[in-house]
Amino acid sequence: MKASDVHALGDQDLVQQLKEAREEAFNLRFRHATGELENTAGLRESRRDMARLMTIARERGIDLDKELQ
Repeated sequence: MKASDVHALGDQDLVQQLKEAREEAFNLRFRHATGELENTAGLRESRRDMARLMTIARERGIDLDKELQ
């Protein structure tokens, strides 16, 4: 996901994308731990996507602790 794509998202879409990114990162870590993951580059991509989303959310002043519960 590019930063320009993240900037174009609305606040609710941004929070939803962050939830999905966290879930994807968990699934990738789980698959890596069990030896099922072949392409480990996805781990790095998912971490970077989460960082992009969290950075934009912080810039907009979205309280992620409250929104993600």
